[in-house]
Amino acid sequence: MAQVTRPRELSSPERLQAFTDAVVAIALTLLILPLMESVGDLADEDGTTAEWFDHERFALLGFALSFLLIAVFWVHHHRLFRVVRRVDSGLLWLTVGWMFTIVWMPVATALSTQMHPDRAQPLVYVGTLLATSVMLLAARLYLRRHPDLHTMDRVESAAGIRSGAIVAGLFFLALIVALIAPGLGNLPLILMVASEPLQRLSTRRLERAATA
Repeated sequence: MAQVTRPRELSSPERLQAFTDAVVAIALTLLILPLMESVGDLADEDGTTAEWFDHERFALLGFALSFLLIAVFWVHHHRLFRVVRRVDSGLLWLTVGWMFTIVWMPVATALSTQMHPDRAQPLVYVGTLLATSVMLLAARLYLRRHPDLHTMDRVESAAGIRSGAIVAGLFFLALIVALIAPGLGNLPLILMVASEPLQRLSTRRLERAATA
């Protein structure tokens, strides 16, 4: 009797999640490097701690913002992979694409905080955040088309896709505002405060539709 061979998995969900955890940890660490270098530069000039905080106040804000955003992206990606039971090539490369945007974040942050202001800075920074959210949304859409890869029911899958679309939509809107008014810098990201209320509203509507 011929033995049926199962397709070889490229990676287990646990290994892939551990890899993404390591990538995120490295990206978070890289965010601090420009600030570490500035400490050494000011120390060579006999500067004070107060002078450093005053000189690097915008860089510190950029570091804190990027750290928070990467952490939030990681939390959402981690929650998604808790229900993944098998990884195929499509999901693997979508995850690699997501990691690429995460690794690029320290560069986008440095461009936004260390360089002289120009029109491209908010576009690169906000555009990177948009790309990260789009890659995570693409992974959710891929999982919906491949129910054998996960344990989500249809309602949970739809709720995740709606939430991901809201986040990506707000980042896209912030990017449009940055294009129209480049002088605002990264201020259009304040639109993201609407993300949580909109996601909750979307979830309620989905639950009502499911019980109707």
